[in-house]
Formats: sequence, C-alpha cells, structure tokens
Amino acid sequence: MSAEIKVKRQSSRKRSRDRRISHLTPARKRTSASGRQCPDNTGQIELSRALDQSMDAKFSEYCSDPEDLFGDYDSIESDSSFLAKLDRVGQNMRQHDIEHTTSSRCPSSTDNCPKQSMTESFLEGFTDDAFLDMPSSQLAFLQDPQTADRNCCTDEDKTSMPMRHPEKSVSTEDRNERHIAPKARKSVSDHLKRAMMANAATPSSVSRTALQKEAVVTEEISVAMQAMESVSMATTDLGPFFGLPTKVKELICNLKGIKDLYEWQKTCLNLDSVQQRRNLIYSLPTSGGKTLVAEILILKELLCRKKDALFILPYVSLVQEKVRGLASFGLELDFMVEEYAGSKGRFPPVKGRGKRSLYIATIEKAHGLVNSLIETNRLDNVGLVVVDELHMLGDGSRGAIIEMTLAKVLYISKSTQIIGMSATLGNLQDIQKFLKAESYTNDFRPVELKEYVKLKDSIYEVDPKEEECFRFSRVLNFKYSSAMQKIDQDHIVALVTEVIPSQSCLVFCPTKKNCENVAGMICKYLKEDFIQHKQAEKAVLLGELRSSGNGSLCPVLKKTVPYGLAYHHSGLTSEERKLVEEAYSAGVLCLLTCTSTLAAGINLPARRQVKARKVILRSPYVAADFLKRSQYKQMVGRAGRAGIDTHGESILILQDKDKVLVKKLLSAPMEICISNLMHSDGKGVLSLILSVIGLNITNSLEQIRDFMSGTLLSVQEKQVCLERSLWEVTQECVELLKEKGLVTVSTEPQDGSLQVTKLGRATYKGSVDLTYCDLLYRDLSKGLESLMLNSFLHLIYLVTPYDMVSQCKPDWMVYFRQFTMLSAAEQKMCAAVGVSESFVARKAAGQNVKKNVDQVVVSRLYLALVLQSLLKETDLWSVADRFQLSRGFIQTLLSSSSVFCSCVLHFTEELEEFWPFKALLTELTRRLTYCVQAELIPLMEVAGVMERRAKLLYNAGYKTLAHLANADPNVLAKTVENLFKKQANQIVASAKMLLNEKADALQEEMDDLLMMPLDLLSL
Repeated sequence: MSAEIKVKRQSSRKRSRDRRISHLTPARKRTSASGRQCPDNTGQIELSRALDQSMDAKFSEYCSDPEDLFGDYDSIESDSSFLAKLDRVGQNMRQHDIEHTTSSRCPSSTDNCPKQSMTESFLEGFTDDAFLDMPSSQLAFLQDPQTADRNCCTDEDKTSMPMRHPEKSVSTEDRNERHIAPKARKSVSDHLKRAMMANAATPSSVSRTALQKEAVVTEEISVAMQAMESVSMATTDLGPFFGLPTKVKELICNLKGIKDLYEWQKTCLNLDSVQQRRNLIYSLPTSGGKTLVAEILILKELLCRKKDALFILPYVSLVQEKVRGLASFGLELDFMVEEYAGSKGRFPPVKGRGKRSLYIATIEKAHGLVNSLIETNRLDNVGLVVVDELHMLGDGSRGAIIEMTLAKVLYISKSTQIIGMSATLGNLQDIQKFLKAESYTNDFRPVELKEYVKLKDSIYEVDPKEEECFRFSRVLNFKYSSAMQKIDQDHIVALVTEVIPSQSCLVFCPTKKNCENVAGMICKYLKEDFIQHKQAEKAVLLGELRSSGNGSLCPVLKKTVPYGLAYHHSGLTSEERKLVEEAYSAGVLCLLTCTSTLAAGINLPARRQVKARKVILRSPYVAADFLKRSQYKQMVGRAGRAGIDTHGESILILQDKDKVLVKKLLSAPMEICISNLMHSDGKGVLSLILSVIGLNITNSLEQIRDFMSGTLLSVQEKQVCLERSLWEVTQECVELLKEKGLVTVSTEPQDGSLQVTKLGRATYKGSVDLTYCDLLYRDLSKGLESLMLNSFLHLIYLVTPYDMVSQCKPDWMVYFRQFTMLSAAEQKMCAAVGVSESFVARKAAGQNVKKNVDQVVVSRLYLALVLQSLLKETDLWSVADRFQLSRGFIQTLLSSSSVFCSCVLHFTEELEEFWPFKALLTELTRRLTYCVQAELIPLMEVAGVMERRAKLLYNAGYKTLAHLANADPNVLAKTVENLFKKQANQIVASAKMLLNEKADALQEEMDDLLMMPLDLLSL
C-alpha cells in the first residue's frame, strides 16, 4: 500500500509554520513521496511508520480554507483518495482481528501481538508535549469533562481515540482474562471523521481574528503604559500613535476624516511637558486644530493611565456636539462618555465599575462635579482636566467659576494634569503662574488669512507695519443705481456677490434686528439665478424649518432661504439654528448674516466646521460697544476653509469717524485676562470661601489664606485689589458669611474651626447665587405654608430664575388677559405671592397704582405664566405669539428654568424642612428640560436629538432608548427622513452610551443595597 497522502489545496494563502509539528497536527503535503509496499500481515506496523514519517515532515506552505470547519486547518474531507486508503488499512486491521478471534489468549510478548504493537506505536507519540501545539478548539474538546466522558475508551468499541491517561483504559490482558470477545472494529476513516466533527462542534465564542486584533491592541496599550512609566527628557516616542494603539488613529481617520496631523500638533504632543504630565497652556489662532490635540491627550489618560478625564466647554450646545462626537470612541475603546450640561448630570457621578469615564461639562456643571468628587474623596480618580476657551477666565461670573474650579483641583489633587487652550490670550504669564503651567504658542493657520478694510468704495489691505496701517488694494467694481445706493450705502451687495453662490460668506452685524434686515436687503438685489442654485435642497430645508415650528415658518427665512441666505442669532430656536448651521455647512445656504455670538461659538455646535471664503464685518461695533481685539480676531478667524480655499478674506466696513479707533484696534495687543473673583462686589470670593469650608478643604482663616494664595486673584492682587489687600478681603468675606448665617464657628472647646450651616451647605451644593439664597429660602418657606398642587403654576413660580426678571418687561394687556384665564385657586396663589387681579387690571388700564408692589415678584409671575403656557401646549410658536416675545427668548427662559429647578432641587435636599419638594421638583425638572409630549422624552435624552427629530424617530418605530441603542445606522438613515449616515451613527452611539450609563447607575444602586454594613454587630 502506498504511504503517500495527498491533501487537496483549498486556498492559495500561505503562512509560516515555525512551531513544532505534533502528532495532532493535521496532515500536510509531503515534501517527498516514495511508494512503499506493505505486506498484508504487517499493515498495522507499516501504517504507524508512515504516519510517524508524515508527522515529522517540514513544509514551506500552509494551506487553509476560510470555510473549513476545523479552525483554518487544511481540509482533507474532500480528498476521497486519502479516505479510501484509510479504509483499506482499516479493512486489513479488521481482517487481522477476525483471524485472531479463535485464539484464546494473546502471547505476552509484544513482538507476537500486532494489535498491542499498534496501540503502543500510537501512544508513544502522545506525550503531554504533543498537546502544546493543539488548536484551541481541539484542546477544548479533549479537556471538556462531558466530552471526555462521551469519548473515553472504556469499552472495546471505543479504543481508536488516543488517550492522555492510558492507565485508565482497560488492558488487553484484562479483557482476555474476562473472556469478553472484541466487537467489530470501526474503520479508521469513521473514527477520524467522528473526531474531527466533534472537534468542529466545540463552541468558540470569539473568532480567531477578533482575538488577534484584541491581542494587538492590548499589547500596544501595554507598551505605551510601560513607556510612559519610564519616560525621560530625551524620550518623545511613546508608542505607535503618541502612546496610543493604532486603533485610535484608525478611528480618528474613520470618524473624523483626519488622516494626518499638522506639524504643530505633532510637536505639541511630543513636548516634554506633555510627556511628563506637567500643566500646559497652548494658544493658536481660530481653526488651527487645538481640539484634536486635547482629545488625543484625553484618550491617552483614559486608555494608558486608566484615569478619568474632565473636558470643560463654555456652552451647552458644544457639550452636546462633543458627546455625540466622542460616544463612538467610547464604545470602540471601552470608556464612558457622560454629559454634564443644563439639568443633565449626576452628582457624584456613577462609579465606573472598571470602566473609565470622560465627563464633558459646561463651566457651571464642571464646578458642581468637582465639588461632588472632592466631597466623596474621588478627585484623584480624575487624571486630566481640559479647559477650552481658557480666555473666558476674564468673562464675568462665569470666569470666576472657572477660576474656582481650577483652584480647587490645583489645591486638592497634585496628580491631576491641567491643559488649557485658547485662541486669544493677552497676559499668558499671569495664567501660567496661576496654573503652574508651561506654554506653547504658534501662529499656524491651515489657510492664509488676508485682512482688509472698506472705506467708501475702496478696499485697503491691513498692514500694521504701514504708517497709516492700511495699504490701498482695489476699487469695488459694481454698478449701483441711485435708488440702490440709498439702500445699500455700505456696498454689501457688491461685496457678497463676489463670492456667492459658488462660495460661502458670513456677514457679522451689530444687532439681531440688523441681521434680519441685511439678509432681506441682499435678497432684494440678487438675480433670479440664485433661486435655481440647489433649489431642491433649499425646498427640503424650508420643509424642515416649517416642521420644527409645528407648521409655522419665520417670514424672513421664508423669503431669504430660496436665495440661499439666512440669518443666525439667539432669536431663533435651537432647532432652527441647528438646521441653518447644517444647511450652511453642506453648502445649501451660501450666506449667513449673524451676530458676534456665532464667532464666539455660542449656540453653534459645529463651530469648527462653519467657515466662509469671505467674512464681512458690517460695523466695528457690537450693539453700542466698540469691538475688542479678541472679538475681532474671533470673527475674522472664520475666513478660509481648510482643503477648499487657498486663502480666506475678511473685510471690515468702516466710516470716516471710526478710522482712528479702527487703527488702534488692528494694531493693539490682545486684552489681558483679569480675575473675576471680585466681580459684583466680591461675590466670587464669597462663594469660593463658602465652598472650601463646606467641603472641609479649609476650616480656619490661616488655611483659607493659604488656599487663596493659589488663585489667579492672588497673582493679580496688585492689579485687582487696589484699596484692600487680598488678606483683608478674605477676612471681610468670612465675617460677611457669618452675618448671613452661612458660616459659623465651632462650639467645641479649644476648637474654633469654621463650619458651614445647613443653609450654607444647601447654598453651595445647589450652586445657588449668594445674592438670592436668602430670598429663595424665604420664598420656599412661604410657599410651603400654602403650596398649591392642583396646578404647576406655584411650583413653576418658585423655580423661575431671578436673573431672568430684568430681561423681560410685562405687556400689561397680555398679563391681564392671561390672569383672567386662571382658575380661582391659581388667582388665590397669585394674590398670596403679592400680585392681585386688581393690580394687574389697573396697570392694563394705564392707571397709577399707589400700593407698593414688589416689581421682581410681578415680573417673575409673568414669566411663570409664560412657562405654564409652554408646558400645557408645548408649542413654542403659539406661546411666543401670545406673549409677544421672541422664540429665542422663550427657549432661553425654558432652558434657564430647567437648570435653576435642578439647583433648587439640590438646595432643598440639604434642608429637612423642605422634604416635600424633592419628589415634586424632580418631575418638574424633567418636564422643563424637554417640554414635549411624555412619549418623546426618552428619545430626547440622547444628545443632539431635538423635538422634530424625536417625532420622526418615534413615528418610524424607534420609541424607546433601547430601540435607538440597538438600531442599525444604515436602516435608521433610510427610515428617518433627512437623516444622514453620519448623523445616524452618532445617534446610535450616543444612545448606546446613555443606555450603558443608566445600567451602571442601576447596578451601583443594587451593589449598595447588597453591601454588608461595615459596622454590623457580631457575637
């Protein structure tokens, strides 16, 4: 019989096979084949030799069939010649058994017992080492106890499979002594097929490819972590992608479309301060790519150092955009992305249960989050804090909150790294000293910017080196009629028609009303050709705008959108702004008239994508105030689209009277960033001292003095504290807190430490403004005496923000009309808070009212009536029309009320006397946050899903968070109208992340319930 065994090749793929080939390795192609004749009476021995020789052969090729059932090994199932040869050998062995059945006993010598020789020849090769190279599926098959029981050779009809423990098998001598006749032997091919089929049936939960990919990522992360631990001054290369696995680079390419980094980004990521985790401030012009560097550093912290990270952004819309953008990274790289904006966010955050968390927060929410982490001794878990728009340290009360947050992090956690980024920083040295940070600056712009000014009909290039600061460039070439010249005195139509509709343009206007007027004026003089440009896409946009307003459409947008124009300011609803931004980014709209808020990023989720070939500044004023250098730079920084334009242009329109001021503006340095802790008579210092005492960071004047020395205010003490020293300011603030009943001195003998009162704790934990804490406490106490629960009006009044009162003047006729529509119980409640029907009637009639009435209460109740109408109808357009208020203002009121309601909820949780408010305000916060039909709320919890899209999703069958989290993005994009694939991916990823967050919160609650008390008594 020929010993040559041919293996049919199923794949041309080659693989190296350097490891030792064991007896369990499947048959391979022979490097040499020589036929051998085997005598019939010695077939078993010759077969054993042939198999031994085949097992030891070395081969240069490895064949695999991707459809093979046996784990990428060569298929021999389809080679009938091989199985036929095995059958012939099996027949010879069975014939041999028949010839020996008449014999009563086999000779004891192994030489005279072919059957025993056959068994031993097989068993000699099956040592423990032979199993080292066994495929995982085979090894699992043999090691499975149940499988072993089914296949173990305990009877004579189950002796063809080699055994790892031959001592457990029944010997030939024992069998013969018991005179048990052997049964017919199964063929070798049957046994081989049976073994291979059992092998294939072994369950495999993870594919080999997935395991290999996971191993590569794990190894790269491990290498990066080891490199970070042993980093030195000379070391810059920490791993395959700045210390991160290559999978991160692939995700950035796939999800962001970024294939390579700018040179400045590579340099910044390789700075010694970054490698050695020192604090860093980096500053570049707008659109330079600062955020990507921050995101890479955040991923490094999460994956390599296994620490949480906090990303602070200035506006709610930016937080939501970043949550959507990074949710996919979190799912792929196994970390949580949590949103802290508006009324969203849990204090303290849910413990990650092995997963790290990225907290993306607004300025106010970040402060509350840091406070909660300090209180629970978990701040050290945060390894990195990133602050975008760091120049906002000088921005009033919000700047004071940033300073408080960073000062606490610096004081409490020495291991937490702080990264600050900004496009505009004037006094970088002061901020460096405050943050104990190094700095990196670069003037890189992906597209060259050319700055111009327009005076009359001439264009001048800005050149600070010139004596006049301007250099003549050209004269406008546009024919104006006398009538057109009177309307468009600034030649705006001439300037914009140089680029639109084929390219984009932004026109910054000083006021919101001017935005609408300019957009309408431009349309008046555009040709009909503009209407034909992308007509179908503009029709879709108009339909979406109408749908977002429940059938209502802004008359200005109805006129301008067909020409490819729109206005953008805070008077639009957030959904209208989002639609306008997306249409402009997609090229459906070619021109936006906007206020300066767009340049600053307010309400603009995709601000880094909204660019223009040309930027026009309608005036060097913002409302009545002359432009600041930082504002100007933010506006002109919008010019030039990377990868599309070779350069960007900005044109500032000025009048003769402003020429001198504009020269100073263009040559002036950036404004310096001043601490705002002394803003509003030192309100920031008061809040800071109250919170550090309440959090047990300090409990004496000396400790408070030590803490205050680490603030930006201390760095700038000579500039800010002109009349009193910082130490004197600190002492005065502590005394004032005592007078307000927020801080007290311990009554313990020989202690004298400072402690917060219950009201003080409620104030700082609720993030309530110190100006209103006493007033809020009185209003809640008075409301509790006669709380009206058959309507939301009383609760809504209690959570209407005090700081919104000054922004709205009541329309008395509307006020009276709404007042008369209230129920008797609601009118009684109004009278109880201080607003009677007679008072409103007299004001509506234009009569003088001699009785003293608190105007704050009157205006606050008017705003409460607006909110109540909105909760009842959920139609913002009809409410805006009824109260004669702008849609944008009403939406701002709604958003501010939901945030303040959340603050009041935390405030009442700390005061036992207000226990009834906890359940009541929890539900009201939820209603104010979304202000939609109840069934849409689960969908609107997903970042970026607004009412219109929530309705479309609900109608398409996606009715719960679980529906969205388990949706196929491709199907979702096809099912939901006007939903792009990228948006569908972001929605699904955000839903999955939110679902995981909710599951973790429930799991943590369960763990707390099941945890054994530490103080449990025992015998």
